[in-house]
Amino acid sequence: MASLQTLPKSFPGWVFFCCCCCLPLLLTSSLPLKGTSAAHHACRLRKINFQQPYIRNRTYTLAKTASASDKDTDNRLIGQQLFVNIKENNRCYLMKRVVEFVVKDVLLTEVKNQYPDVEEVAQFLASLTSELSGCQFSGKGEHIEKNLEQMKNKMEQLGENGKTKAIGELDLLFDYMENACTDIPKKGGNKKKN
Repeated sequence: MASLQTLPKSFPGWVFFCCCCCLPLLLTSSLPLKGTSAAHHACRLRKINFQQPYIRNRTYTLAKTASASDKDTDNRLIGQQLFVNIKENNRCYLMKRVVEFVVKDVLLTEVKNQYPDVEEVAQFLASLTSELSGCQFSGKGEHIEKNLEQMKNKMEQLGENGKTKAIGELDLLFDYMENACTDIPKKGGNKKKN
């Protein structure tokens, strides 16, 4: 009974505590704003990730080195065909999946011994996909899967040259990921023709 008698005396203290401490925490929480989705925000990278001259130069140099060995100039693995029937809000998710595939099935295979800086570039790209771990597609994903399958099949059809071509297009992969996953898309076109 004594505790019930002290409740009215401490009630104003609890109201003060809730208003001053709990309310600001609720108002500044990281819940998505009305009309936006958490997955959309998880599909964004900071522009600074792509503005590091050191890793950009390593990636582009690696691509140029491999491209010089690429005998097939008719096919393209990384290009606008990846985005056919893909809504703009799903492009970052698609690029995340492409990068995961290229890192695992190309860069971290036996080719890592054939080119300089492969492991460093693979580590950088893997860090980007790790940052995008919460990125999910919205709507139906069959077009994403279809486009990924087409890219994988084309690489497989190219045989030994498939991995060389994928490495030779790392500069395109870098640019497409930057355009799809940063808040402010990069102006201008890609340096290679699609």
